[in-house]
Amino acid sequence: MDAVAAAQVLSEIGYLLRQNEAERFRAKAFAAAAWSIVLSRPDLEALHKTNALTTIEGVGPGIAKVLAGVIETGQSSYLERLRADTGQPARDDESQIDLSQYKGDVHSHTKWSDGKATMLEMAQGAQAMGYQYLGITDHSPRITVVHGLGAERLLEQSREMADVQSKVHDVTLLQGIEVDILEDGALDLPDAVLELLDVVIASPHVKLRQEPTAMTERMLRAVSNPHVDVIGHPTGRRPGSRPGADYDFEAVFKEAARHKVALEIDCDPARMDLSPEMARLALECGCYFTMDADAHAPVEFAYVPMAAWMARRAGIPQDRILNFLDVDELTAALH
Repeated sequence: MDAVAAAQVLSEIGYLLRQNEAERFRAKAFAAAAWSIVLSRPDLEALHKTNALTTIEGVGPGIAKVLAGVIETGQSSYLERLRADTGQPARDDESQIDLSQYKGDVHSHTKWSDGKATMLEMAQGAQAMGYQYLGITDHSPRITVVHGLGAERLLEQSREMADVQSKVHDVTLLQGIEVDILEDGALDLPDAVLELLDVVIASPHVKLRQEPTAMTERMLRAVSNPHVDVIGHPTGRRPGSRPGADYDFEAVFKEAARHKVALEIDCDPARMDLSPEMARLALECGCYFTMDADAHAPVEFAYVPMAAWMARRAGIPQDRILNFLDVDELTAALH
């Protein structure tokens, strides 16, 4: 049993559990175990033969029992039961996702805003993952607690980026921003700033319970902005704790497709946004996608292999996910 495949089983279990507030701690335990397995890539079959699965960090007796079933049968009866209970079964038209061809992540944060690592540390982490590129997309100023970047600090950051790029040759750094979508659909930075950046991710962060008609207009305006490349975590939801925005998803997704704006599958276990169901609707509307960790530290790049099952479940062909493009193809697709 491949370690990443087993981690995806645990990740999906955590995702389904997270939707029940009473199971939030168990959900976090399964997600943490999945993350540990992706990071360490242990020989699961050898550990199972010696009854040593609990030596994996984060794997207690209960999760070890689930893992044992996966190793022995290739599936999990516990996961199948959760799928049935939540009405989210596997489908017979799932796509194939080859993570060995994943070229890079376009959504990450550094200490310039609310990240936990320096730009150099993030770049070195991307290099260790074998990435061709990494989008440095710190926050815009709107949410003051994350110390977001305006025009002057973006200029300062570009100087640091040039220095980091001179030290990390194998990874192309893309300077970007995660810009807030304001209540009226305007963006938190002027067009004159956004047009200078390599990647612009526009995300809803506040006022997510805005009335659906107004929220629809807000999102339609955002996807129509010529400088927006990606809509980050498009609903803003946090399963089990925050439902996220409600709007005319089909209308917004069709408009995003018309403007060639990609929709993100944010692989942070606390978000998993778009959901497989929403991502499938977006695919039917003609959208392209990014599949990003939204990493705030290098170890969080492991979120992508944990959550790749979401894109499979949505039936998204690999060629509709921008992260599988080479860097030159990606920059052309973004602009």
